[in-house]
Amino acid sequence: MRDVSASIESLVTSLVPQTQSNSRLKEELIAHCKDILASNIGTAHENDTGHLAAQIKRHLLQSESPSNASLKFTNLLSRLLDQPVLSRKPESLLFLYSLASSPRQPTSSPFLASLQAPLRPSTTPTTSPTDLPRSPQPKGNSKAEILREYRARTGRHHLPEQLLLRDTLYLLQGISGKYVHLSLSDNEAQPKLVFVEDSKYIIPPSTKSLIHRLSEVGHLYARIAAFVSTQDRPSVGMIEQSLCHHLQTLLTEYYRLIAVLESQMGNAPNSAPGSQSDSVGEETGLTLKRLDVWITEWRLRMRMMSVCVEGAHDAQGGALVNLIHSYTDNGDPFVRKFTDQLLEEVSTPFFNTLHKWLFSGELYDPHSEFFVSVDPSLAHLQGLHPSSLAGGIDAFGEDSVSADRGDGGGGLRVWEAKYHFRKEMLPMFVGENFGRKIFSTGKSLNFIRYSCHDSDWVATREKMSNTGGILKYSDIAGLERSIDSAYNTASARLFEVFTEKFRLLDHLSALKHYLLLGYGDFAEQLMESLGPSLARPANTLYRHNLTATLETAIRTSSAQNDPPDVLRRLDARMLEYTHGELGWDVFTLEYKVDAPLDTLLDPGSLEKYKRVFAHLWAMKRVEGALSSGWMRVAGAGRVGGRLEELEYDWHQIRITTSEMIHFIRQMQAYTQLEVIECSWKALIEFFARREGDLDAMIDAHQSYLDRMVKKVLLISPKAGREESLLTQVREVFSTILQFREAIDNFYNYTLSESARLDQARDAARGVYTAPTSLAHTQSLSQIRKLLREYSTAFSERMQAIVQALQSHPDLDCRFLGIRLSFSEFYRSKKDREVLAMQRS
Repeated sequence: MRDVSASIESLVTSLVPQTQSNSRLKEELIAHCKDILASNIGTAHENDTGHLAAQIKRHLLQSESPSNASLKFTNLLSRLLDQPVLSRKPESLLFLYSLASSPRQPTSSPFLASLQAPLRPSTTPTTSPTDLPRSPQPKGNSKAEILREYRARTGRHHLPEQLLLRDTLYLLQGISGKYVHLSLSDNEAQPKLVFVEDSKYIIPPSTKSLIHRLSEVGHLYARIAAFVSTQDRPSVGMIEQSLCHHLQTLLTEYYRLIAVLESQMGNAPNSAPGSQSDSVGEETGLTLKRLDVWITEWRLRMRMMSVCVEGAHDAQGGALVNLIHSYTDNGDPFVRKFTDQLLEEVSTPFFNTLHKWLFSGELYDPHSEFFVSVDPSLAHLQGLHPSSLAGGIDAFGEDSVSADRGDGGGGLRVWEAKYHFRKEMLPMFVGENFGRKIFSTGKSLNFIRYSCHDSDWVATREKMSNTGGILKYSDIAGLERSIDSAYNTASARLFEVFTEKFRLLDHLSALKHYLLLGYGDFAEQLMESLGPSLARPANTLYRHNLTATLETAIRTSSAQNDPPDVLRRLDARMLEYTHGELGWDVFTLEYKVDAPLDTLLDPGSLEKYKRVFAHLWAMKRVEGALSSGWMRVAGAGRVGGRLEELEYDWHQIRITTSEMIHFIRQMQAYTQLEVIECSWKALIEFFARREGDLDAMIDAHQSYLDRMVKKVLLISPKAGREESLLTQVREVFSTILQFREAIDNFYNYTLSESARLDQARDAARGVYTAPTSLAHTQSLSQIRKLLREYSTAFSERMQAIVQALQSHPDLDCRFLGIRLSFSEFYRSKKDREVLAMQRS
């Protein structure tokens, strides 16, 4: 309604210029216009367009109009109906028809005179609006005049508005005036307005209320100016400095507005209180109400600036940008536009840091405002490739590698712990998904520059990025495209560096071939060469002998065709041993890696490789023992064929040995074909796709390694029983080796008995034969007892293993249980034993 009144007042002032000096005339005209607007003129008429058109044509034919007026009206009506802008076309026609139909009679109302069309020139002189007859006025003075006369008699005039206006301009700058003071007591956090009155002048309550409203802007200004002045120190972050700079720019515009208002106030006449020229001054100069209109937009600005200032005390960096960005989701266009402009300026340091990190991998954040932070303890560490040293990989001895890792310089730790992602500092307009990509891209570029020593490529990328425009808040879509492009480029380069420059796949293949016993002939040669040595106590072995045997096994197998760099990294060593342990218990192979390969092949991963190697090596030892044992069993058939009392024992030995061979072969087929090869295939497919960053490479390798450890070692997910199945398998290995030792004892007994029988036959024929020197440490009954015990222990443990595998949560492990007992041999034997126990 306020806008309608202002529009009517502007219309009356423009049409009737006399109203600028005659307020009574203006009030009457405005009241008359409001009466017309409030009336229901034309509501009783039909709003049908066709009916109205017919009435208008009839009116045009009856009036003194040109002959073609009806045709012109039809043309204009068709054009009006085609216009989509007007929504109330029948009402518009009705209004025009009502104006045309109303009688044009002279009236004494100045409003009608002002709306009347100019008359044609004539000899009759026209009267001016000031000469028009006025409506009769009531006799006596108005209430305002009576109140003014009363104040003149009592001497209590209103304080001149010009004086209050001067004080109000002071208040807008946070300064106390002559008649209005800003009072701030010790126990009050907010300033308080104090109005100074005397016996001559009074300040009306309405004026006080208006001054209170205007003083809000001054209070907000004082708070903002104090914040800007206190933030001028070196310890303040760059984003806060940018905020202060933008606030200072806005305050400069505010100062300009105050200067303009003061100039407007200087144009107003300085009249005495109660003079008749007050109304004229209000029309030509600055008033409190006009000042409120001027300040309205700045009141909203000051409020927004004050909110940002309050938030800046508790937030910094990206958190402060988030606070400002939260106000962009506002339905008020002014608030949204102001916040966008503020963010465009405040986020400039953030985007400068982002550009440096995203395109060069360098973090310049002296005040910790970015969402990427660096660990101070690792900030000085940079990758050192051993190829830059004299001697290459050989220059890195075991002690130096251990010292380097102990100092915290491991490649994986530098990659994972040097830089940290701070989600609380991430601006909301970036999003966590793109924030993670930015974090990964910068880390990748930093890794390529310092750990992979490819700084030339990074510098070239940085120069190319400078030609592609700058990152800014107003171009979020361009920012997202830049992030995706930089992420894909850095990831592709990282894959290229690892696979081509550092030959990562060659090293992974070497670990598979040697530590996972992928080279069968190499494993056979190593087992055959080291077997006699490893059977001795561990304290009698020397590392140089083991290394020499390893080199011999490499030269006599297909491993000799591997690159020299791979073979130099392979080494044999002994683990820490205790008294009584054999060489089999402490022997292991070791594969040395350096930066940046140690990022993927970190010490933890290499320990997992060694753990799998120990299990596969034990399995290989058992296989070799069963192979030699089977040859001895087969040879004993020819020797012991003449001893009928031992034939049944050898038959039972062959049955048990066949079960053991079946078990060990199924275990080897499971580990090599179903676990290692399938896991290797998935890893190779990942590297062929070349998707993701170094974290994705690490995760893929860890998944490959964890799958092998879990399946090869038959790890159970049950808490406290993870290695229960592995323990049973190791007990079976021990039982097989003990059974193999018992076979040797039985074989020796068979040979001695056969020789004794041959000697007795020769003596019966009168042929002297030299006695054999074979001594029996155990009797036949003891040997038979041990064979039965070991065979029974093997069967019982196999039944427990098969039963545990059948209930294992892993599908491959359950399938292994089916292969071990494909004919339900162990299950049937157990059922038979239970049935026999029930019958007895």
